Amino acid sequence: MKEHTYKHIEITGSSEAGTDDAIRNAISKASKTVRNMHWFEVVNTRGYIDTDAVHYWQVTIKIGFRLED
Repeated sequence: MKEHTYKHIEITGSSEAGTDDAIRNAISKASKTVRNMHWFEVVNTRGYIDTDAVHYWQVTIKIGFRLED
């Protein structure tokens, strides 16, 4: 197996549908400019309350991507 070096970035995605969609939205957006993504780690989860109910979710993730040779 070839050795790799990774870098990570931290981003926050949001969704009215739930935390899974917030993660998918963040990864989808990042994939437009970041290549070689390999893993993600949830760092923080929070929600926005409006009129005594959850209005949307925000999930902060670290995304690891492999640096090119």
